[in-house]
Amino acid sequence: MAGARDESVLCLFDVDGTLTPARQKISPDMQDLLQRLRRQVRIGVVGGSDFCKIIEQLGGSEDYVVNQFDYVFAENGLVAYKDGRLFAQQSIQNHLGEEILQEFINYCLAYMSHIRLPRKRGTFIEFRNGMLNVCPVGRSCTQEERLEFYELDKKENIRQKFVEDLREKFAGKGLVFSIGGQISFDVFPEGWDKRFCLGLLAPDRFRTVHFFGDKTLAGGNDHEIFHDERTIGHTVTSPDDTRRQLEELFSLS
Repeated sequence: MAGARDESVLCLFDVDGTLTPARQKISPDMQDLLQRLRRQVRIGVVGGSDFCKIIEQLGGSEDYVVNQFDYVFAENGLVAYKDGRLFAQQSIQNHLGEEILQEFINYCLAYMSHIRLPRKRGTFIEFRNGMLNVCPVGRSCTQEERLEFYELDKKENIRQKFVEDLREKFAGKGLVFSIGGQISFDVFPEGWDKRFCLGLLAPDRFRTVHFFGDKTLAGGNDHEIFHDERTIGHTVTSPDDTRRQLEELFSLS
């Protein structure tokens, strides 16, 4: 007979590249694996995307997703659900103010107007609750166009050069830049990376928090939380690798 769930242990997962292929939906096999894991420990997700995108990737309905996980942290935890209910929310416009926001947005649009790409689509800057997402190719690109840009970016470092320029231009403004996924990068106030969610977890006094992510190298959007002393970090290379590591750590096979 299986033992009681260990409420002092939390497994916290990135979404893109960890539980799902980039911007695609979670597989039934991964959903099943996570629910088997949930019988042993508490589970949660923390993603840079907004709540609607996380819901779309992890199940398609809000009620379903927030009840499949003990915690759902969208936008690095700026929108936070616990036990199926919203319990914390913060906004970038209140924190930074309209003057800095508009200066930044105008500069990004001007910069992107000089980038020559095989294709450009729509939604180059997405305003989220806790961050701005900047996308040179445009977030309305197709999956094929996404992969095309990703391959070009690996050769020409388009996003990295853009971020380096922004770090110089907006030095001292309290902004942090994080490259994640395949086509964009996130911009948020200092301290608002994925570690933000750890502060929300503090009252629950977990003995162990395992974090699983694929962008754990410097500059990746999993780097800070992966190296935080409050977590045990696990680098994964794909959803299949996540499955393999979970099966080994928690004897789920």
